[in-house]
Amino acid sequence: MVRLGVNVDHVATLREARKGKLPDPIAAAVLAEMAGAHGIVCHLREDRRHIKDKDLYLLKEVVKTHLNMEMAATDEMVNIATEVIPDMVTLVPERRAELTTEGGLDVISNFEYLEDAIRRLRANNIVVSLFIDPEVNQIKAAARVKADYVELHTGNYANADTLNRVADELERIRSMAVAANKLGLGVSAGHGLNYQNVREIATIQQIEELNIGHAIIAKALMVGMERAVKEMLDLMR
Repeated sequence: MVRLGVNVDHVATLREARKGKLPDPIAAAVLAEMAGAHGIVCHLREDRRHIKDKDLYLLKEVVKTHLNMEMAATDEMVNIATEVIPDMVTLVPERRAELTTEGGLDVISNFEYLEDAIRRLRANNIVVSLFIDPEVNQIKAAARVKADYVELHTGNYANADTLNRVADELERIRSMAVAANKLGLGVSAGHGLNYQNVREIATIQQIEELNIGHAIIAKALMVGMERAVKEMLDLMR
């Protein structure tokens, strides 16, 4: 079965709406794990708009499964990651004006910079994943830069508005997952996945993990974290 990583960023987003202490992303992570999640994901952004440094350090202490830290490949973030030592770091593109991550990392154009960041992270026994669009040239570059995993961006699939486009995007993700696997890369996927579109992605044999945040947190507001996570896991099975 494909693993589920639950992103708790949006719990912190709601907390920051009032600049208070609640809801607590740490408590949300614990509840997600208790409901069967295989890992917890959080994105420490340069502007600290949701997850804060303290959250990351606390998550490192309490997460019992697998902690995946999303971050830009900056010196500041690499230094933080090599101090915290999450189980995995996922390098993502980051722009201050965006509401959420838009598109995949351009590995080809940032090869040397990424190569140095990956070398420093792997020297500290951190598994490194690159969040990329499902494009063969980016996958080849990810292998050359010595990433351990790629996380295939599923946004175009999630936003497809016709059955033909859905089918085309699904096949694109499937073929790129096969290509990444043949190059020795682990494969995960995420962005825009929800309770309506996750089943098809979960059937792709080469994908080991799906990272999902907004849909689960939105449902948890209505039915609770335990039920929201379990229902997603049931669909993925």
